[in-house]
Amino acid sequence: MSEITVPKKKRRLKSGFTGRTNIIIVIFCIVLAVALTVGVIYLMGYRYTRYNFAEGYSVTFVGKVNGENQPVSGRITFNSGEKSGLSASVDSATGKIVYSNGDVYEGQTKDLLRHGNGKLTFADGRIYEGEFVADEASGAGKMTYANGDTYEGSFLKGAKNGEGKYTWADGSTYEGSYVNDRKNGKGVMSWADGSTFDGTYVEDKKHGEGTYIYANGDKYEGGFENDVRAGKGTYLWAGGEKYTGEFKSNTMWGVGTYQWPDGRILKDGYFEDGVIVRTDEDISVPVE
Repeated sequence: MSEITVPKKKRRLKSGFTGRTNIIIVIFCIVLAVALTVGVIYLMGYRYTRYNFAEGYSVTFVGKVNGENQPVSGRITFNSGEKSGLSASVDSATGKIVYSNGDVYEGQTKDLLRHGNGKLTFADGRIYEGEFVADEASGAGKMTYANGDTYEGSFLKGAKNGEGKYTWADGSTYEGSYVNDRKNGKGVMSWADGSTFDGTYVEDKKHGEGTYIYANGDKYEGGFENDVRAGKGTYLWAGGEKYTGEFKSNTMWGVGTYQWPDGRILKDGYFEDGVIVRTDEDISVPVE
């Protein structure tokens, strides 16, 4: 009688163990793929870099760098300061930066910033051409405004600072000193109607000594306060009348001497709001 052989049962691996193995393999493959991708991107020269500047703001760059690890092309985002949230595409090869607010820059750059000579076209129609320092218009330059006005002169951190000439679309001009976009210091203003002022400005207003020649031929020479005649001065009318004395609120106010074209003179009269209210002397007529 032959023996009956009973086949041995194969032991099955627990499904849980198999599942964990598969997960580990998948994770390993994903990590390997990511590592290879990052490696390839790195070898191709792409970087993610953050730049901090002494001016108090920082910029994040994502893009391609050269062999010296200097940015070539990519995208920058301002993370702090007045430009926080602003982004732009950068191409150092062409020197072109296109900003998310619509501004476009073409010119020299340094460390992702506008630096050197360049042209900045603003989304509102203004165009600046000139020198840049640390991303700001600084140095000699020209600003052309959308309404046709122009300014040519010195800039500092984007504002008119120093000596320059502003020309309005109607032909009026101001040539002189600026501080923070305002007329400050010595300057000459010429209006389209022919009037001129040569004197001192403070915060865009005539303040101090100056000479104003009006379109009708009148002339005032003396003090100004907050854009009006004030203090001591001399007003000469085109018709020949003349007043020398004190002014207030743009008119004769205080002690002064008034002279008529025929030679009559009122000395040391007292004026209020342009009208004589008291005199200690009779009006004198020179003896020929």
